[in-house]
Amino acid sequence: MSMADLAMASDGLESDQQTVRVAVVGAGFMGQVHAEAARRAGARVVAAVASRPDGAAAAARAVGADEGYPDLAALLGNAQIDVLHVCTPNASHASVVAAALSAGVHVVCEKPLATGSVEAAALVQAAGVRVATVPFVYRFHPVVRELRARLAAGDAGVVASVTGSYLQDWLSRPSDDDWRVDAALGGPSRAFADIGSHWCDLFEFVADDRIARLSARTAVVHERARSNGTPTEDLAAVHFTTAAGTVGTLVVSQVAAGRKNRLHLELSGTEASFGFDQEDPERLWVGRREGGQTVLRDPGTLHPSAARYVRLPAGHAQGYQDCFDAFVADTYRAVRGEDVPDGLPTFTDGLRAARITDTVLASAAADGAWTEVPT
Repeated sequence: MSMADLAMASDGLESDQQTVRVAVVGAGFMGQVHAEAARRAGARVVAAVASRPDGAAAAARAVGADEGYPDLAALLGNAQIDVLHVCTPNASHASVVAAALSAGVHVVCEKPLATGSVEAAALVQAAGVRVATVPFVYRFHPVVRELRARLAAGDAGVVASVTGSYLQDWLSRPSDDDWRVDAALGGPSRAFADIGSHWCDLFEFVADDRIARLSARTAVVHERARSNGTPTEDLAAVHFTTAAGTVGTLVVSQVAAGRKNRLHLELSGTEASFGFDQEDPERLWVGRREGGQTVLRDPGTLHPSAARYVRLPAGHAQGYQDCFDAFVADTYRAVRGEDVPDGLPTFTDGLRAARITDTVLASAAADGAWTEVPT
């Protein structure tokens, strides 16, 4: 496929029909990622909110917004926006999202949607007909869509087991600190809510299956001063079964030295097995009894549902920001009322993640007792 062909194929990620006007709440790393994706999708970042009234100008500079506002009420009352991107600490997500929905704007909320499933369910109800999405962006790797298409076609045979992990090391030392280690800001779960939720969403998305029952253990490796006496887990190990009968295991850790952002998912079937590594997102491993092969992110050979997310020719690496760009572009297509491809993660998916997280915490508190995941 030529660069001209790729440009035509990516037209679905942009539209001149309407310039979407967006605001970003939270000017840290994730706020900047959201703002960059918004611009790449053809939107205009018109407003930003600071954590302090005197930081409005700095917040606007950080995300490249036209104007900074001292607080959310001032923004919602004065800025003309279509979409609000919520990139604040976890504990504030529910209140910020509720205010935005009450103001009649569409919302993109960082996960977790809320720090508990009751609040998350209320936000799903409040969203109504508005576009409300959560950035489970690993769905947007082209080879992930390829994996999903192959599983849907039955290429794996019976998927008997799934194994995986999501490993990071940014909190592996006792001196490492972040607002997320404070349960008052990050919520009752840290490692699982932050990254385990991504793995579970990815598995359920590609397999078209649901985690039904689980047994979980969590551990606090480092007691951290900012946790206010309520430490959140550094790691979690989960054993589960699915609605279709698949047996699975998952290890999540933020104290795994040397692992930066390794989400690994492997599904083992009677006819074929498939492996995906988020740190090597250009390749999908396919294993058969006769031998294995590597499927490359090549627009000329991928399933159409995967090829539509290819932005560059094979051999020119795509990565995390490209996934985020595709997610935001699909969200804005929904905002403009255009046809949106299957797979856009919504508040319903955010609620699903909250329910799994609640179940993990409940099982761990009960010494690993097998616990049903609410549907």
